[in-house]
Amino acid sequence: MPFSPFDYQPRTRLIFGNGTLSQVGELTRELGGKRALIVSDPGIVKAGYVTRAASYLLAAGVLTRVFGDVRENPSTEDVDRCVDAAREFRADFIIGLGGGSSMDTAKGCNFIYTNGGQMQDYWGTGKATKPMLPMIAIPTTAGTGSECQSYALISDAVTHVKMACGDVKAAAKVAILDPELTVSQPHRVTVCTGVDALSHSLEAAVTNKGNAYSTVFARESFRLCHEGFTRILAEPKDLEARGQMLLGAAYAGIAIENSMLGAAHSCANPLTAKFHVVHGEAVGVMLPHVIRFNAALPECAAVYASYYAGDLAARIQELLALAQMPVKISHHGVTEADLPALAEMALKQWTAQFNPRPLTLEDFVNLYRAAL
Repeated sequence: MPFSPFDYQPRTRLIFGNGTLSQVGELTRELGGKRALIVSDPGIVKAGYVTRAASYLLAAGVLTRVFGDVRENPSTEDVDRCVDAAREFRADFIIGLGGGSSMDTAKGCNFIYTNGGQMQDYWGTGKATKPMLPMIAIPTTAGTGSECQSYALISDAVTHVKMACGDVKAAAKVAILDPELTVSQPHRVTVCTGVDALSHSLEAAVTNKGNAYSTVFARESFRLCHEGFTRILAEPKDLEARGQMLLGAAYAGIAIENSMLGAAHSCANPLTAKFHVVHGEAVGVMLPHVIRFNAALPECAAVYASYYAGDLAARIQELLALAQMPVKISHHGVTEADLPALAEMALKQWTAQFNPRPLTLEDFVNLYRAAL
């Protein structure tokens, strides 16, 4: 596929390896942090990872407060509550510890805490005019790649529209990739986030915004995620495979930062908004049909063939079945009558414009119908 010009300066230091969570205290201190707010969710708090991180911070002389109430698919309400905690504590450093929801909430908090206003003010790119706090991102799932992105995905609590709020200042200074933190995940979390990571690598590979830089990371991301996901389905405690998935998800995040996403994510968001489908399941069930749609373009077909020597769409459906994930949207209660409204929503999604093959309203209806 033709390459676009690019100008990219890496903003996030990557630290990968088993046990690297132990470095969080020294890294925070090196970056000037004295009062760190840890942003996480109840499941990660219960798993004990927040307590471990706090102990490392305290040992390094960093005062610590925990906001542990992040919800899945965070809204502006979650961000506002996190901002209240940051203000009360007078935080000068932010740590996002958890899945994409925790990291996005941490970034969202950073926007408002440092620049004021509300989340809607930062919808788009580069709208923060003041400096932002340094942040460390520590993913506990191998999925979103948020640790390597400068965007926070936050839903409007009233309209339920998912807003992508981006600024280079919002990117984490450091991402700690510790595979040991992902082993305790429930099976469903592992497969949903894993499919999300796979979708990121495959969508980033063919967008109309892709460039030589994003292509390198998308390709290696797919290699790592495809092999790692297959191994984890057979042996969930395979720590090396967990590492492959975690690194692959981060690489996909770098690819997205440089190429954006496509129609599978445009189709997924309405399924989440209207039928409360978990994001990984929503994007997974639509991905094979988007691959087939895009493969009508010879350049996309060539990319897909270089990634997988066979029917890539069928392989994704095979992985969904092996992971015991739905392969039809009717499983989630979607009917033929719902398709026009879903298509209207999908057409308005931000990522639709980056799909390599342009889509009409009818195209979206047909994609949903194929998945029905």
